[in-house]
Amino acid sequence: MTDYIAWFSDITREDGARVGGKNASLGELVRNLSSAGVNVPNGFAVTAAAYRLFLKENNLEEKLARKLKEYDENEDALAEVGKAVRAMILEGAMPRELEDAVVAAYHELGEGGASPSVATRSSATAEDLPEASFAGQLETFLNVKGDKALIEACRKCFASLYTDRAISYRRNHGFGQLDVAVSVGVQRMVRSDLASSGVMFSIDTESGFPNAVLINGAWGLGETVVQGTVDPDEFEVFKPLLDNEKLTPILRRKCGAKKEKLIYAEKGERPVALKETSAQERSSFVLNEDEILTLARWAVKIEDHYGGPMDMEWAKDGETGELFIVQARPETVQARRAAGALKTYSLKSSGEKLLEGAAIGDAIARGKVCRIDSAENIAEFEEGSVLVTQTTDPDWAPIMKKAAAIVTDHGGRTSHAAIVSRELGLPAIVGAGNATAVLQSGQEVTVSCAEGETGYVYDGLLDFDVEDLDLSAVQETRTQIMLNMANPSAAYRWWRLPSDGVGLARIEFIISDIIKIHPLALVRFDALEDNAARQEIEKLTAGYADKKEYFIDLLSRGVARIAAAHYPNPVIVRLSDFKTNEYASLLGGRQFEPEEDNPMIGWRGASRYYHDDYRDGFAMECAAMTRARETLGFTNIKLMVPFCRTLEEADKVIDEMAAHGLNRGGNGLEIYVMAEIPSNIVLANEFAGRFDGFSIGSNDLTQLTLGIDRDSASLRPLFDERNPAVKTLIAELIEKASAKGVPVGICGQAPSDYPEFSAFLVENGITSISVNPDSFLKVKQTVAAAEKKAG
Repeated sequence: MTDYIAWFSDITREDGARVGGKNASLGELVRNLSSAGVNVPNGFAVTAAAYRLFLKENNLEEKLARKLKEYDENEDALAEVGKAVRAMILEGAMPRELEDAVVAAYHELGEGGASPSVATRSSATAEDLPEASFAGQLETFLNVKGDKALIEACRKCFASLYTDRAISYRRNHGFGQLDVAVSVGVQRMVRSDLASSGVMFSIDTESGFPNAVLINGAWGLGETVVQGTVDPDEFEVFKPLLDNEKLTPILRRKCGAKKEKLIYAEKGERPVALKETSAQERSSFVLNEDEILTLARWAVKIEDHYGGPMDMEWAKDGETGELFIVQARPETVQARRAAGALKTYSLKSSGEKLLEGAAIGDAIARGKVCRIDSAENIAEFEEGSVLVTQTTDPDWAPIMKKAAAIVTDHGGRTSHAAIVSRELGLPAIVGAGNATAVLQSGQEVTVSCAEGETGYVYDGLLDFDVEDLDLSAVQETRTQIMLNMANPSAAYRWWRLPSDGVGLARIEFIISDIIKIHPLALVRFDALEDNAARQEIEKLTAGYADKKEYFIDLLSRGVARIAAAHYPNPVIVRLSDFKTNEYASLLGGRQFEPEEDNPMIGWRGASRYYHDDYRDGFAMECAAMTRARETLGFTNIKLMVPFCRTLEEADKVIDEMAAHGLNRGGNGLEIYVMAEIPSNIVLANEFAGRFDGFSIGSNDLTQLTLGIDRDSASLRPLFDERNPAVKTLIAELIEKASAKGVPVGICGQAPSDYPEFSAFLVENGITSISVNPDSFLKVKQTVAAAEKKAG
């Protein structure tokens, strides 16, 4: 290591003042994690001292100071000042001793004096700090080859310290313009132009859920993912189960459009070029399961070494098939979020959905659209507007902080627009596809990122609520307070709630909103008569050789995401309970469903599972639950049978589940039954011998006890879970179950709506109460008070 050159193997993370945050982190990786199996391409840093020598030898310090002062005095002079400062640096001569040192190190990197292809990355001495990431503020130059090209790339990296966005960023974060120096990382290129690359976080970027690794990737060099110019593949892995190599805890695989890739240029002045991807590339994942798990395990090792959440870039070499980590820096947004605070947003009114994309953050904002097609026109942006554009890069940063929200056509959760929006605390929707075509400047819209991982743009200025929840003073209760969940994408939003698990996970949402296809239309696709449905099913199942696998894959991962958010606490998954009219509305469903006058008390729940007309569909459901527990590893999943009318039906369902690998007691599997039919309570002692627990469905129990169609508007005043007849049955069930040592929970709406109903349940010894997440704190307080009163 000399004053001007420092090899990565000689650098630690304490050397940030010498080689900048990015290079210090690369050195830390090479020195400490290579031996643990984490591959990092070799390289060296041109130090901050080299940059200062360059300024001194070209007499630039005072000239830069004078010019930058003009910006301090007049913020509108940013573009003029930035251009002038960069020109001064680009026109400067590289000192001979510095050039000789860089070229010598470069040839040493080439092993035997060769001229390898390298990436040159700018590394500022104030970047990757907990309070400021400097994400994308400086430049990276790829596929640099040859002495002359390398020296020019170093000069360009020096100049990139004064991009307009970097000058503005330092001002906004209180850094003196001349107090920050730049180092240049020179790193062997990974031939990801022949394979794939992307970005990885060791934390869920939206919710701060600490047990997930998020991986984005696309074909070719990784700049397309970082800049958000393509819609990447997305993978999500559950960290706590990665140590067990028998498991594949991949919670999500989403295939992005990936319409372009950045590759080495064959001719022309630029060393890289964009190329359209093939149809095969667009429909294929850029990583296989083993590669996803390898990267996730590396993310855990890197996070453990650094002691906090990390933001990493990865690349796969198309010649060797090897994976590499090419950058690692601390994650700067979720890591600073207060652990005991939870701000929740919810819409109070509804409007027409104009478009959707990946939600960044969990807030809601509204305003007039300001559509800008090019960074050259950012001066036209009106403060407080909703910025709508195809994609953003670091040049957009000066106006992004003035936006109410951001919507882009392209990009994923790790794109520039997503990272900067998180840092600024702005709601953003990325990868919306056609936002610039649908939304017009001046149009009033509401941008909602508060409904899970999908964000929506609504027409008009909708009303919404904002609530600050303080989780630091939640009281302990003997009664378990659990959550009702349905949407896997919203599961992580509530991970901070100190719940005792999930008392009711409804799979109907996954089937209707994610899978969208009637199960038998997949099993018996060749017999499906609806041609329009056939075409739509072909599109949805593209990439799956077996259409049944489409159902099993999406259902197993959807349930696993809910289980992951609460692991290792129990998650009780209710098996499907669609009515025939609801099943018929699924793609291809009408052919397989009878018409019933009263579906509410018709062919639903348990009665379908063993029936010859549906058992093939239930077999896929069982396969999905088996995969979620045995392959993905979520043994905290318990299963619950709904609408089980008789003891004989209970026996048939338990046998049917066992025939498909779901043996009660096998690998700790518990099977519950819904108590929502009076027969479940009259014969509670007998049902208790067949199941491991009860969960009261108060809506159906009220309906069937009082003889009221719960969907009838005319009878609504009579529908009340607090009716003495209903309460008598509930008290009877709790008494019988307690005598048998079997737990009883409730998952209806009544405890949320009526505090006195919660008190009644506590007085009678209910084991658990499961509520919607937004009611959790209120019910927890009510139960704590009731327990105190009961003594």
